Amino acid sequence: MAGKVVLITGASRGIGAAVARRLASEGATLALVGLEPDELKKVAEDCGPDAGWWEADVTDTDSLRTAVESIAERYGRIDVVMANAGIAAPGFTRSMDPAVWERVLDVNLYGVWRTVNLTLPHLLASKGYLLLVSSLAAVVHMPGLASYNVSKAGVEAMGNSLRAELRHLGVAVGVAHMTFVDTDMVRGVDEHPVFGKVRTGVPVVGKTYSLEFAVGKFTQGIGKRSRVVHVPGWIGPLKIFRSLIPHIIEFGSRFSVPKQDRAALADIEARGAAASSRASGAGGRADTEKAAKR
Repeated sequence: MAGKVVLITGASRGIGAAVARRLASEGATLALVGLEPDELKKVAEDCGPDAGWWEADVTDTDSLRTAVESIAERYGRIDVVMANAGIAAPGFTRSMDPAVWERVLDVNLYGVWRTVNLTLPHLLASKGYLLLVSSLAAVVHMPGLASYNVSKAGVEAMGNSLRAELRHLGVAVGVAHMTFVDTDMVRGVDEHPVFGKVRTGVPVVGKTYSLEFAVGKFTQGIGKRSRVVHVPGWIGPLKIFRSLIPHIIEFGSRFSVPKQDRAALADIEARGAAASSRASGAGGRADTEKAAKR
């Protein structure tokens, strides 16, 4: 990674910040993009004197374009892009705040598309590497996270299409699928009064992995320009059984979902739809505040 210019969105916290620090320790030059300037500045300071940070919202094309152009002007090139910015908002589709449901797609799916669209000319010039951050949610569609599932499945499809479209032009495309990792976002979902215990009751799939473990997988994948990054490795074999997974989830949900549905309605009655289904974690709160100002 020595000498490579790496642009990471959603770099203020979690996976984005941790991967940035690791890549910087391997000699990469980091360009950090995110919503929280104070946090971005801290991460940039950890990444060395050549690292830079840009406050930009992936749902705002103009602010993202300004950041990308500034990065390209400062460093003269962009070699790696990790489209990582994302939020999660628990809730059943029929009762959660529609604005929040749509916001998840705008950040997680269209935000990735905007990142790809604006950085691709630079990656074509450098014959670089593009890593789109999807999720296990693209494969296992748990109830109560429909908007997140849809967004991450779309990211996977985008990456698979781009890989075939760009191969002959020298740009490698990877898609990262990770299960639950110890980040603000996952902890925020766990704190939800209705949906917080849903994943912890699912064996194997519901396990939380350390941030350090995930960072190792991500940095290895970026270094190798891998077509897929699985955190952990068993996600790869699990993809083989995609057609069976919805049936298993539907069977198990027959007993749990009716109770959760009633609890979700009660929570909405008590706190309101916006509070009950808002994006989780500190990063989610930052996104909610940004969206409210627009």
